[in-house]
Amino acid sequence: MTDAPPALDIRVLLADDHPLMRESFRALLDASPGLTTVGEAGTGAEAVRLARELRPDVVLMDVRMPEMDGIEATRQICAGPDTTAVRVLILTTFDLDEYVYAALQAGASGFLVKDATAAELLNGVRLVAAGEALLAPRVTRRLIDAFTGKGNPSSGTPRGLDAITEREREVLSLIAAGLSNTEIADHLYLGVGTVKTHIGRLLHKLAARDRAQLVIAAYESGLVTARGTGVQGAAGQTGAGAG
Repeated sequence: MTDAPPALDIRVLLADDHPLMRESFRALLDASPGLTTVGEAGTGAEAVRLARELRPDVVLMDVRMPEMDGIEATRQICAGPDTTAVRVLILTTFDLDEYVYAALQAGASGFLVKDATAAELLNGVRLVAAGEALLAPRVTRRLIDAFTGKGNPSSGTPRGLDAITEREREVLSLIAAGLSNTEIADHLYLGVGTVKTHIGRLLHKLAARDRAQLVIAAYESGLVTARGTGVQGAAGQTGAGAG
């Protein structure tokens, strides 16, 4: 996993219907420099309400919760005019990976499996707070497998990407493969600053809020399979833009 850039005073909202899980997360976060738990929600509806009230930097969101699940809560938080800057990090389990695509569409910035280590969880919160995308490797593999089996275009110009340049298509395909900025720069023989410029243009042209939304754009357009970028081989990488 790519290390997160240093960040201070990251405010986190915990959303999980298990009190013991929330207590464990709170103890871990509050003991870590620069991280503070500002609230706890036991339902999706409560998570939305507290996100609007507290304006945290990151919501650590469970998927299965009463009243409103984590997917709908994520959608409402990311679409709300008062909470557009709030990032959502979804906690999932291996057998819940069918929710990953829906959560990305809803605006989630990343995913971690619930058996992640404490260090992976803390790093993930910091990465998402810094505006990066985070996909646990095995979740990424399942997501890619789902898309490659859905009959995406195998040739021609990917749908919805007419406004981007050929170089931007290359960068986008590598983002979807889970490569960091440094890895993309090495792969394309570019400077990291140039890669960041291309990513900024992609975010603007595709109206994407962060790298996770660029991943969705690449999958939905068919770019991942159409260009034969070796995504399957790169799926073991954790998607993160630090570098």
